[in-house]
Amino acid sequence: MYVKNLFSVAFVLILTYTAISQSSQNITLLDRWENNTLVPSTDHNNTYNETWGFVQDGVEYGVIGTTWGTHIFDLANPTSIVEVVSIKGEHFGADIIHRDYHDYNGYLYIVSDEGQGISTLKIVDLQYLPDSVSIVYNEDSLFSTSHNIFIDTAKAKLYTCGGNNNFGVRAFSLTNPIVPEEISSLSLPSSAHDIFVRNDTAYINDGTSGLRIYNFSDAANPILIDSLFDYPQKGYNHSGWLNEDGSIYVLADETHGTDLKILDVSDLSNITLLDTISSQIDHQYSIPHNVMVKGDNVFVSYYFDGLVIYNISDPSNPYISGYYDTSTETHANWVYRGCWGVYSFLPSGIVLASDMQNGLYVLDVTNATGISNNEDNSFNVIVFPNPASESVIISTKDYKNASYQIVNINGQMVKSGNLLNSIETIQLNAIPNGTYLIEISAENNKTITKKLVKSN
Repeated sequence: MYVKNLFSVAFVLILTYTAISQSSQNITLLDRWENNTLVPSTDHNNTYNETWGFVQDGVEYGVIGTTWGTHIFDLANPTSIVEVVSIKGEHFGADIIHRDYHDYNGYLYIVSDEGQGISTLKIVDLQYLPDSVSIVYNEDSLFSTSHNIFIDTAKAKLYTCGGNNNFGVRAFSLTNPIVPEEISSLSLPSSAHDIFVRNDTAYINDGTSGLRIYNFSDAANPILIDSLFDYPQKGYNHSGWLNEDGSIYVLADETHGTDLKILDVSDLSNITLLDTISSQIDHQYSIPHNVMVKGDNVFVSYYFDGLVIYNISDPSNPYISGYYDTSTETHANWVYRGCWGVYSFLPSGIVLASDMQNGLYVLDVTNATGISNNEDNSFNVIVFPNPASESVIISTKDYKNASYQIVNINGQMVKSGNLLNSIETIQLNAIPNGTYLIEISAENNKTITKKLVKSN
């Protein structure tokens, strides 16, 4: 079964872009998508829910869930994104609140938390993008609903939380990515809400109970490593993310007025709270929702407060390095609206954020994170301004006679030349708007790649 390009299907959806005045710091809006023909949910007035991202054949794509289904966007030009595929949910309409996504080995995995007995696990083959996708699995035999899924890519295992009245965690082998096989079912006394798994170590966000950590090496017999049920500002343990070296876990309690928790998990037998941090917006009603950690940066979808980025280079002294308020909603108790999800792992460095009422945001976070691709501190390069319009300045500091080439997202070179001086101005007038990589090579064969956004 093929799901055709948005422009070739009968159920063409009308795309609209509406400028919304937003407050921000160190984050720039590149583009935004919403569809005002879709109905919001009756529970939370949210038309939109989770976001995800992936790379297929060298092109970056973004995903957002709606009450209607799943929407996939070509991000090759992040200042003018294009919806290329839309996939209608088995269950859709005003009682849909939540969809969830993860990709693995060229496939996108799709679930919904609503529609028991109607919804399915969908597995989508992405190899035909941007023209179409192929739905290669669309079944409810394993489960029909799940609140969250996570794939431990190193171990080829898919984990589900909740759904079908199962409060615990189930694991499925993806040895064959399009034929999942159940290998574990872990029962818990309370409802597992979300999960992060790396190399068989699972951090389970267990709602009102707290945090549980299990070893799934023997999937049929998961072993409890440790748990954290008592900690400051404990609320509803909703989600979390592990940093790259496995030493820091950032925990979000989805409870009004509670802070994020920065945990030292370098010794899983002795989990230590290092600090708590807030959005500094509304200490009574602000709510952290979903978290991702990349390098020294924590990306948090903070409901009413939008996207907030923290620097945790010193995890005992974290600070806000940037924010973008996606939401126009007013803080209120027992209300959950605003920024739902964030995806921060696209190679270009752009970040996706989904707002429950306002759709998909494509954001440049360079100034907030300082992230540049493949940076080598022994060969210092500065590219500014960024985003750039008519020209960009390249400063190679200690090096002269370097060379550069500008490559688009498809790997095609669009401009090249020599940098005769340590500071050179490169004209960009003939280059279309979009995201590029500048590859700069010095005399000693050192090469640095920097991201550049061209935008008028």
